[in-house]
Amino acid sequence: MTAGFVTAAANNPGAPEIDARSYILIDYQTGKVLLESNADQALPPASLTKIMTGYIVSDELAKANITNNDKVLISENAWAQNPKLKGSSLMFVEVNKYVPVDDLHKGIVIQSGNDASIAMAEHIAGSESAFADLMNQHAERLGMHSSNFENSTGLPAEDHMTTARDLAILSRALIRDYPDDYGIYANREFTYNDITQQNRNTLLKDQSLNVDGLKTGHTEAAGYCLVSSAIKDEMRLIAVVMGTESKAKRADESRKLLNHGFRFYTNVTPFKGGKSLKSAKVWKGEVNEFPVGLAQDATITLLKANKDKLKANYTLNSELIAPIKKGQVVGQVFFKIDGKEVKKMPMVALADVPEAGFFGRMWDSVKLWF
Repeated sequence: MTAGFVTAAANNPGAPEIDARSYILIDYQTGKVLLESNADQALPPASLTKIMTGYIVSDELAKANITNNDKVLISENAWAQNPKLKGSSLMFVEVNKYVPVDDLHKGIVIQSGNDASIAMAEHIAGSESAFADLMNQHAERLGMHSSNFENSTGLPAEDHMTTARDLAILSRALIRDYPDDYGIYANREFTYNDITQQNRNTLLKDQSLNVDGLKTGHTEAAGYCLVSSAIKDEMRLIAVVMGTESKAKRADESRKLLNHGFRFYTNVTPFKGGKSLKSAKVWKGEVNEFPVGLAQDATITLLKANKDKLKANYTLNSELIAPIKKGQVVGQVFFKIDGKEVKKMPMVALADVPEAGFFGRMWDSVKLWF
């Protein structure tokens, strides 16, 4: 699987029928795939493209290459009256006017403004084609190996494609890397130039789900698409639905996926990172034993029905010999359900073990020989 995702559980209980060309449901924290269908099929993403555009805006802000107060000069390419943008979603920026980055960022995310997207692309990279190159560089870095971006908007272009899996990778990265900026995606409306527009993600208003993002998309070729994320009891899920037949359908099918994940799955953390699980024997060291454990929390996404079936065992490397550095891998921890491995993590040294003096090393060498 790609970018740390793990395969979905077999015999998924109560799996809903999803009327979409492609979809995927993942757990945000672990990357586990809970449901998927045609998730690697390359499809036109329409305005789901703007998740990448927004990601790059956040990245440039984080690197201090731009600031929220920077004024962006609107070119004729980005002008709302550009004939190429006629009939598409717009923020309604005006040519030769200066607009703050903060407003354009919100116009991209909340209003899905194609004009705002082009304006930011030109501001960051000089031209939209150069910005598309930057998008593809980020896609490769993030592990979105089935994506190719031709523009910042998602307007139809022959080779402008991505997959449901890649969009899940991107959305996970956005939430993880730029949590403060991710808050913009929960806004239900934005007003610019005295024009108030509603966020097209109707799940933000759904009182049965705590949805706080991400993005809708629609073109004739792409159909109606939606990437959504919701959180319940500290568990966050990300759903991607591509190629449905209507606005209502993309919301309904996304709701089915999210409800299924929260109903049947949970996250458990049997061991905390940095906590000693046992003491390991060491040779030729200043001490005879040292603490070992996990570098990170062992968080596992599993079916709620299997929560009490989770078992763990471990193996240590044979004949551990000093010096040993803190964080050095010294074994493996295996997590299993009904004898089937569901996760494997490296066991590491939790402390340095300096090498013993000459006589200590010699004595252990003799014992090892015997």
